[in-house]
Amino acid sequence: MIIELRSARELGSACDDDDLVMWAAQGLTGAGRAWALGDAVVAGSPLISRRDRLAVWGGADCAAELLRHALGELGPAYRPLGEAELMSEVTARLDGVRERGRFSWMSLPAAPAPIPASVLGEGVGWVEAEAEVAALLAAAAPHSYAVPGAAGVSRWAGVRVDGRLAAVAADAWSAPTVGLLAGVATDEAFRGRGLAERVCRWVSRELVAAYGRAALMVDDVNAVAIGVYERIGYRRRPVMAAHVTP
Repeated sequence: MIIELRSARELGSACDDDDLVMWAAQGLTGAGRAWALGDAVVAGSPLISRRDRLAVWGGADCAAELLRHALGELGPAYRPLGEAELMSEVTARLDGVRERGRFSWMSLPAAPAPIPASVLGEGVGWVEAEAEVAALLAAAAPHSYAVPGAAGVSRWAGVRVDGRLAAVAADAWSAPTVGLLAGVATDEAFRGRGLAERVCRWVSRELVAAYGRAALMVDDVNAVAIGVYERIGYRRRPVMAAHVTP
């Protein structure tokens, strides 16, 4: 029998506190919803990281049935995502649900790798001048999902070089128990100096302090960024996103 989960505590117990699921549910506040069946859980919320998203977890048979139910409740605009192997099995069981793309979900545990003072450095902090952030992103990362003023994008951190904003990262679409790192970008003039790593380390520490753990999404082809995140202590797992076809 499909059971709708009504609290973050119920959800955490049902999914072994999986950080992707807990992030997608957004604490089951607002429009967040979640269901369980057998060994599977599906949970999601609208407009997180610019999409209506549903995280899928557990055994493929129950997960496929749950996803069918959730899409019936929430509508076809929702994008299911989960570990790549699981989603391959789930999409094979569901007519009209097809692979959209693959990337990686990376998680930073509550006890992150130590932050060397030489890497952390000085001069990193929260940025109030969002116009500067927007200008940097427009030039260096025009396709960034996180931009100043977007719903769910909470705050920006950056580092300056000779007074000029050189690299930034955001706390965006964070859930009560999972902080999300997003919007990482470096001004082209300052690349190769480790500034993005410095900002990401600082923001990651802040996210873990505020939410208990941190996570991010990264394209698999971005080997340089993945290397930075792994040095910080993030753990990588391949995921697949799907969509409902007409």
